Amino acid sequence: MKQIYFDNAATTQIRDEVIDKMTEVLKHNYGNASSSHSFGRSAKALIEKSRKTIAGYLNVSAGEIVFTSGGTEADNLVLQSAVRDLKVEHIITSKIEHHAVLHTIEQLENEYDLTISYLNIDASGTVDFAHLETLLNTPKKTLVSLMHINNEIGNILDIKKVANLCQSKNALFHSDAVQSVGHYKLDLQDIQLDFLAAAAHKFHGPKGVGFAFIRKNSGLKPLIFGGEQERGFRAGTESVHNIVGIEEAIKKSYDNLEKESKYVKSLKLYFIEQLKAKVPTVKFNGYSGNLEKGTYTLVNVCLPVAPEKAAMLLFQLDLKGIACSKGSACQSGSTKGSHVLAEILNDADMQKPSIRFSFSIYNTKEEIDYLVDVLSELVNT
Repeated sequence: MKQIYFDNAATTQIRDEVIDKMTEVLKHNYGNASSSHSFGRSAKALIEKSRKTIAGYLNVSAGEIVFTSGGTEADNLVLQSAVRDLKVEHIITSKIEHHAVLHTIEQLENEYDLTISYLNIDASGTVDFAHLETLLNTPKKTLVSLMHINNEIGNILDIKKVANLCQSKNALFHSDAVQSVGHYKLDLQDIQLDFLAAAAHKFHGPKGVGFAFIRKNSGLKPLIFGGEQERGFRAGTESVHNIVGIEEAIKKSYDNLEKESKYVKSLKLYFIEQLKAKVPTVKFNGYSGNLEKGTYTLVNVCLPVAPEKAAMLLFQLDLKGIACSKGSACQSGSTKGSHVLAEILNDADMQKPSIRFSFSIYNTKEEIDYLVDVLSELVNT
């Protein structure tokens, strides 16, 4: 049986070059980066080189990159410290954010006297900028938290527009950019946001490492206390091999971005064309079927399948060797439906199966042909 992986928005295959770099560090650079001897200095030098490399690709200073265990920790660091230490009183977000943001905000609302405002979004999942501007007209200290690319429907937010609006209203802006770092160029001198979260495993790096971009002199304080690692922002012995892994992954992603993004985009376009031909009544959720307003890495399809047949569709795809997701991988084990799709789909479409297929450089057109044939067979029989 074929084994085909179309769940790259959940996590990606690690590049061989990344594995090689990490293995080399695990073998030879095992010192604690906080130690003053040569083994420690060697490890510390690797960390600072990685920090400088990542900062260079984002056009920021090295001191503004703080390594974390991933995007979730980076989101938590920013949101919790913004409320606790920066005295943010008002958070503006949307109901289609990742749960790393939504659940953190819910917890903060339980602990602090906060005002939480949820932006209006339309049936495509697009943020209402007029509503955002209205909500920003407040004397309260405000933080806006909106993701750059939605992990379920792929919509791309104009984060420069949001950043400019926040600046004009003296509000802070945080963006979960987990689905865009490594896939889109981000110049953070041009885009004046305050905070950003990223994770290595979304761009062919290792799991368990990511970073927060924290604009200089933000006033943010640590979430994890202990030693003075990460310039005091995150205590705990650094995972040197993972940090070198994220450096190598981001280097390979951005150095090959033009060629690789063109290839993955061609796979997405081919999938859309072939699926429309075999299943004409298919719908594409949000802007996932759009190559300009949606990311080139994923498609979220609503299939014309009766509710009684829908429940088993993911299982049937898995039996055919196809890995994909119902919404995000973070909730695929849950009996609850997608909170994102619940906000944008009508009741009839919510009864049909919606599945996210996400692509990478390791996929092929032959795999797409197989996927479309399987989907066509499952839908039409």
